[in-house]
Amino acid sequence: MQFDRNDENYVYDLVGKNIRKYRKLKGWTQAELAEKSTYSKQFISNIENNVHQTFSLGTLWHLSLVLDVELYKLCMEEETSKV
Repeated sequence: MQFDRNDENYVYDLVGKNIRKYRKLKGWTQAELAEKSTYSKQFISNIENNVHQTFSLGTLWHLSLVLDVELYKLCMEEETSKV
């Protein structure tokens, strides 16, 4: 499902995609990220797959530390080339 930038769900979708990206760059499964972060695999799956759920700034901070990624990078939109 695509969200408009004006929809607050947009940021959750964006963050979920970035968490998936950085997790995969580490070569980790969802289960491995869950274990390292002490969250459940289902919670990680829900974040990455845009199952409507909110999560706290503290959760985002914790995941950024576990993934060794600066917090702001989890909130960044991918740049698209303008051709």
